[in-house]
Amino acid sequence: MATGETGFDDVSFDLISVQYHSLKAGHDYGQYVRDAKNAGRDDIASFFEQVMSEDSARAKQCHDFLAQLSGSSDSGPALT
Repeated sequence: MATGETGFDDVSFDLISVQYHSLKAGHDYGQYVRDAKNAGRDDIASFFEQVMSEDSARAKQCHDFLAQLSGSSDSGPALT
């Protein structure tokens, strides 16, 4: 695998990126849930909670993949 200027291979970098954005979005969705509840829209709050749960699962799956790559020759020098 090619390793760019970051020291991470492309797949590891991509997983880290998806994980970061999923966790960041999950943090933001907490505010969206509160906003919907404050507006009396429990249906919309439930939707945001579902989206938050999906992003949390996505971040965990990235974490699991990164753990598999860590220490392998596929990960590049940043994860070995």
